Amino acid sequence: MSESKSILRTLIELLEVFFNSSRNLNRKRTWHQHVVPYEEGWAVRREGNKRITSKHRKQSTAIEKAKRLARKYHADVIIHRENGEIRERINYDS
Repeated sequence: MSESKSILRTLIELLEVFFNSSRNLNRKRTWHQHVVPYEEGWAVRREGNKRITSKHRKQSTAIEKAKRLARKYHADVIIHRENGEIRERINYDS
């Protein structure tokens, strides 16, 4: 899969999350943190946000940042692969 297709897949997934969350305006916003490919590295992005929270050179650093935020807000960390697919979901609900 080419890089442009993986970027397109990630953008489509983010748009789906955005539009699905905007359909139900009565639903409370979540604090789920997504670790996504970004430029030459990785980014942490809160679910439903267009802007990134932080950018990192290594995926492991982005994951640690996302975990800290998810623990603080009792949310999930959703880790994506380079092609945009979801690799893993970690729950910090308790």
